[in-house]
This record gives sequence, structure tokens and C-alpha cells, in this order.
Amino acid sequence: MVGLYASFIIAVVTAIVGGRPAMISGATGAIALLIVPLVKDYGVEYLLAATILMGLIQLILGLLKVGRLMKFIPHSVMIGFVNALGIMIFMSQIEHIFGISISTYIYVIITLLIVYIIPRFFKAIPAPLIAIIVLTALYMYTGSDVRTVGDLGSIKQALPHFLIPNVPFNLETLQIIFPYSLSMAIVGLVESLLTAKIVDDATDTYSSKNRESRGQGIANMITGLFGGMGGCAMIGQSVINVKSGANSRLSTFTAGIVLIFMIIVLGGLVVQVPMPILAGIMVMVSVGTFDWNSFKYIKKAPKTDAVVMLITVIIVLMTHNLAIGVVAGVVFSALFFATKISKVEVISEEFGKINRLSFKGQIFFVSIDSMMDQINFDIKNSTIELNFNNAHLWDDSAVDAIDTIVRKFEEKNNIVRVEKLNSDSRKIVSELSQLNENHLN
Repeated sequence: MVGLYASFIIAVVTAIVGGRPAMISGATGAIALLIVPLVKDYGVEYLLAATILMGLIQLILGLLKVGRLMKFIPHSVMIGFVNALGIMIFMSQIEHIFGISISTYIYVIITLLIVYIIPRFFKAIPAPLIAIIVLTALYMYTGSDVRTVGDLGSIKQALPHFLIPNVPFNLETLQIIFPYSLSMAIVGLVESLLTAKIVDDATDTYSSKNRESRGQGIANMITGLFGGMGGCAMIGQSVINVKSGANSRLSTFTAGIVLIFMIIVLGGLVVQVPMPILAGIMVMVSVGTFDWNSFKYIKKAPKTDAVVMLITVIIVLMTHNLAIGVVAGVVFSALFFATKISKVEVISEEFGKINRLSFKGQIFFVSIDSMMDQINFDIKNSTIELNFNNAHLWDDSAVDAIDTIVRKFEEKNNIVRVEKLNSDSRKIVSELSQLNENHLN
């Protein structure tokens, strides 16, 4: 029940204080995966304490405006995230579709026909809801050989109630739950903010990522105090919500209220919903989630972007963790970018006793070695002009490299002048360099 209670509470709370209208939040598989060792070793009470701390961490990160970090996630990583999610949603339904019974295949096929054909002629009621109502009625009438929600577990028809986790309030407890809380907080925020971005794009609207971060934190703190596990945005359900025409907070609030209504009042009916219906709906979601244009993207995009997208997909599928895949994608994207801009060109020109070295590119710790390899330090008894008109110095490694170049040339009785530094480069040189005013022009 910790998952059902969480889905109810988080949906209602984020509908009020969250930053992305029409986005559905609740208990998710990514969070559930993280808490298995904690529950196994310490029990549910420690899970509730960890959930409260998770919410507190997210609230603090929201106040620190962590949502601004979304701009550092490249488009290629976003595509990889969406595609991996679509694949994972489909793979998660395989056990509910294949190798069970002929009736299961029939229910899945009919569900897919309903969700794809009905919207062409009738949109007043969401097609997935029509499929659930019609096919559940068919199952109850025929008693088909299919699995139902009740086969996965019973539903306790009771409201969640306020409780304080029964754990010792000491440093030892904090040491136990903090690693789990931090992991849940980060994974939850990554998934929530990425889902918010996807809903933004789907609805052509903007949402406050910082407000969403704070809203997720508040929701998780409350759900922990009412017997629920931690949660975050659910992209599959959010996609269904948006595709069904939802665009406001009311849809999110309604999702939570309907869920608790179904638990309390319709629990006896919910357990009779055939799993193939839900599996068919999720197959539709997986197909709609996957970016089919990404096959063209692989052919047309720069190779590094295509590789980043594929790396994101592969790592998500290997780890079954969307957050790890996104982080890996961002890291590889940063490495490729650093490699791309690390090529500094050094053009050498000679005017009698004056030798000019013109630098072109971004000079920082990655580009220094290739830059130094292009310089001929055998010049003697000349005037050396180091021209940085088309270059930018970024860090102390760049400044140290300039100092080294000047020192090596001066050791061979050359006069060295550093010329045409832009204002930012001159500032960092003046603060960190060993050069004096005689060197700078």
C-alpha cells in the first residue's frame, strides 16, 4: 500500500504546489529500485524516515534553484532519455503479455485497437478509459483466462493516516537513511525535471523547474508522514494525461482523487481489471514515448551527438536507472565538447628579427598539450610576439602555459611580448601570471 498511498498523496500535493501543470507524479519503479535494500535490511519504518529526508533534500535543492541545471542537459541526452524510457516501458510489459494464454493476446490486441481507433472518431472520453471499462466488463461476463490486478496483490480499502516513523532519532539512523535519501532525491528530481521538460515540449508551454523541485520535496515529506514511499514524476502517465487533452493542475489533482476513490470505494472492482488491458495501454504509451525520428537523427546529427544518444540509451537499459543514464550522457557530451574545442591553432610568421605566434582557439587544461607541440622553441636572439587576438584563456593551466612559453623563449635570449589579450584573459593573467608589465602589450 505504500506505493498506492504515495501515488495519491504526491499527485494531490504536486497539483497544488508543483511547477508543471498536467504532469502526473507518484510512486515510480526508479525510486522503488533504490529502496529495496533499505526495506530488506531495516524495514518499512526506515523507508518512511528516508522518504521524509528525501523530501527535505529536494526542498533545499529547489530553494537553491537546482532547476537551472536543466539547461546543461543536451538535446541528444534528452532524446536518449525518451527512447530508453519507451523501451523500458515496453520491456516491463512483456511478462504481462507473452507466454500466459491465448486470451491474454486477444485482450492486448483489442485494447490496442480501441486506443488507436476510437480517438479518430470520439474524443470526449479518453480511449484508455474506454478500453478499461469495456474489457473489464467483458472479463467479468466471460471469466476469460487472464491475469488480473488482484493476482498481483490485495488492496487495503482504507485511507492513509498521519504517523511519525518509529525509528530512533539519532545520528546512527541518519547514517543509515541518508545515502538512500540522497539517491532518491537526485533520481527523483532528474526524472521529474526531465519529464517536466517533455511535457513543456508536448504542450508548447513553460514551467518553473525550481518550483517543481520544491513541490516534489514537499510532496515526498508529506507522503512519508502518511505511510507512503518516495516518488517523482511518472512520464508514462504524464504522456497519457497530455495525449488525452489535459493541460491544467486539475487533471493531476483528479488523478490522485480518483486513485484514492478507487482504493476505498472500488477496490473490489479494481482487482478484477485484467492485466492485458493495462499492458496494452502501456504498449501504446511506449510507442508514443519513443522518438521515431531519432533514426533520422542518427544519420544527420554530428557523430558525437548520435553517440551520446546511444550511450544514454544503453546505460539506462543496462542499469535500469534513468538518472544514471542521463548523468552518463551529460558526462560523455561534456567530454566530446571539451575535445572538440581543445584544438588550438598556432600560426607562426617571421618579419626579419620579429617572430609572431598567433593563437586561435580556446586555451584551457585540455588544449595545452596540442598547443605546446606546435611551437618551435629553437628561436634565438629575436623578438617574439605572442598574439592572442583570436584566443581566450580560461583557467590557471592556460596562464601557466603562457608563463612557460615566455620563460622558454627568454632562456634563449629572446624578447617576448604578450599581445592583444581580451579583457577576461588579461584579467586572469594579471591575477595568476608571473609576467610583468614589460611582457604585456
